[in-house]
Amino acid sequence: MTRTRKASSLTSFLSALALIATPLISPFSVADEAMPAHGIAMHGDTKYPAGFSHFDYVNPEAPKGGTLKMAVVANGFDSFNPFDIRGVAAAGISNYLYDTLLESSDDEPFSAYGLIAESLETPEDRSYVVFNIREQARFHDGEAITAEDVKFSFDTLTTQGHPFFRNYYADVETVTIESPQRVRFDFKETSNRELPLILGQMPILPQHYWADREFGKNGLNPPLGSGPYRIGDFEAGRSITYERVDDYWAQDLGVRNGRFNFDQITYDYYNDDTVALEAFKAGSFDFRLESSAKNWATAYTGERFENGTIIKEAIEHHRPSGMQGFAFNTRRKVFSDPLVREALAYGFDFQWANKNLFFDQYTRTDSYFENSDLASSGLPTGRELEILEPYRDQLPDDVFTEEYQPPTTEGQQGLRENLRTALGLLKSAGYIIRDGKMVHGETGEPLAFEILLFQKSFERVVLPFKNNLGRLGIDVTVRLVDSNQYIQRLREFDFDMITQVFGQSDSPGNEQREYWHSSTVDAKGSRNYMGVSDPVIDELVNMVIQAPNREELVYRVRALDRVLLHHYYVIPHWHLRSDRVAYWNHLQRPAETPKNGIDLDNWWAKP
Repeated sequence: MTRTRKASSLTSFLSALALIATPLISPFSVADEAMPAHGIAMHGDTKYPAGFSHFDYVNPEAPKGGTLKMAVVANGFDSFNPFDIRGVAAAGISNYLYDTLLESSDDEPFSAYGLIAESLETPEDRSYVVFNIREQARFHDGEAITAEDVKFSFDTLTTQGHPFFRNYYADVETVTIESPQRVRFDFKETSNRELPLILGQMPILPQHYWADREFGKNGLNPPLGSGPYRIGDFEAGRSITYERVDDYWAQDLGVRNGRFNFDQITYDYYNDDTVALEAFKAGSFDFRLESSAKNWATAYTGERFENGTIIKEAIEHHRPSGMQGFAFNTRRKVFSDPLVREALAYGFDFQWANKNLFFDQYTRTDSYFENSDLASSGLPTGRELEILEPYRDQLPDDVFTEEYQPPTTEGQQGLRENLRTALGLLKSAGYIIRDGKMVHGETGEPLAFEILLFQKSFERVVLPFKNNLGRLGIDVTVRLVDSNQYIQRLREFDFDMITQVFGQSDSPGNEQREYWHSSTVDAKGSRNYMGVSDPVIDELVNMVIQAPNREELVYRVRALDRVLLHHYYVIPHWHLRSDRVAYWNHLQRPAETPKNGIDLDNWWAKP
């Protein structure tokens, strides 16, 4: 994928039987009937009308043609199945190969419009959704996409796919095929307003293709899809090329017009980011999203940048930046005490790092929903306080009495004072210094842990943190592994601390279960990396999922944000309100950038 979306809102997840009054009345009464609609918004109305020709942020006249060459810094791939927990899937598979029932727009909080589904029907309480399949929808072999394929996809993903799908669609009770072009989903909860939208994000798999194949063991056999591209040439683990489908069935739809313009898209794999950067400047690939502040400040120089052959831009976005930070695995005994986690945060000197490593490019993060109106601030008041008040006895007092702020070394609050604060917190947690080492006063166990990395460039951030904690007698080990090993260890929760990004959309929902709900704490492959298992957080997550309108969603997310922050599951890092990109000038992009930021699927090559 070229960027983080609510993929960025692949978000979370009364039975039809409750509608049955008597045997003489239809199970679905007139009051519950819903009219077909071309699209659906999470809250309120959709921006685009029925029959719209294109999204505002694309160029409907963009020419087709050319090749987009991209780089992936990873140790290769061994699978063409992005929906299975086993193996490492090739970059781009889910985006280019598979169409979905609906397509989300990038300039609304969360709205989706018909793609495979020509229309959808859902009542006011959103207790069910019906998708009406377009008759022209086709897989690449020419076979029609039907309701059977939709049900097959749901059943396969939730039973054989990544555990994420089971959690994401957990509130689906039944799936009913009403006709070859009509499929109905009935829900366990009537307050999960997001469920019709996230079901619309489900990739649709061809039942006939998988009938004589094992879903999790197809390896590097190119699967059958329905999207704008099919798999072309590839070299196992090293490169893959996608070829645009000339007779793509959806190319004239409003949700596709002006998008997916390159004839070919190639991903080459690099083991080292420094090598990848030099390859980009030499012309081996076309586009680079820069994550290193040092590279951005020092490496993008030379004649090709000066004469415009390579364009360097910081393109502003307005999407939530989420949370990036050092994430504690609270399943580990060493991190089971919130006092210890709070104390260790005082060893990270962001101000020093920003000045000496990042050229003052970043802003400190202090919310899991940073850069949005969903972020908490100050002390809880009004509706936020009402939401939290019933849980006062189960929450840290600080939730109500102290505004969360990550430790700072600005002004008189220097690192030495921070380490003194950390020492006091550790003493309160039962730790003492013995023979120069921080150990638990009762058990004698040393305070020691490992930070797991896969990016060598991040060592320059981690090593000063390690050294600061070393001054307190804390033994920190930094372990660098390859990307495949890193992925496997994350799936097994086999780590003490990692650096992790928790991306968020402007409409949080069902995906919050994957991050924070106790039901995912032991689910291998879930994104509950920190081992969050707390009854109050569970209830707040459910409240977010069930928010009846935008205003209430904001209050509930802010309440959840406060509780997460005051449990000290992460040591926050930083964020940036723009995308730092560099690209060769044969690439062109639309004049308008949506609030979610750049999307290469809207770009094109000069004829």
